[in-house]
Amino acid sequence: MKITRRDQALRDLDPLDTSHFAGKAGSHPLLPAAAPLPPTSAAVVRFEAGVRNHWHAHAGGQLMVVIEGEGWVQARRAGPQRIQVGDVVVTEANEDHWHGAGRGGPFAHVVVNIGETRWLEESPPPDSAEAASLLHGRSGSPG
Repeated sequence: MKITRRDQALRDLDPLDTSHFAGKAGSHPLLPAAAPLPPTSAAVVRFEAGVRNHWHAHAGGQLMVVIEGEGWVQARRAGPQRIQVGDVVVTEANEDHWHGAGRGGPFAHVVVNIGETRWLEESPPPDSAEAASLLHGRSGSPG
């Protein structure tokens, strides 16, 4: 899983071909091109305060752009990470993960799902002992 913070995405830009723009433009790559592209969907997803989804994975990966509030994201065997407006999260193909709202308010993100979604078991709250044990590999959960 890779999280790109807003300031990094706006600072680390590759110049774009000036023959296609009326002025200076730059790009920060987030997802590499894939051919052929598997079934892909895009949506705005909004969770109420404290809501999170279950562990899941996308056959071709996922791209999330936070547009409201603060939330959490966690890849299996990694610690939960806070994300906020402007952050971009990219998960690898078939990478088990979950995401959701913090307790302080709603959380919304634009999501691009690549390939089929495989739903797994319920995820632990980000501040729970279970989340800590997952980080240290002491869970019997499938990986």
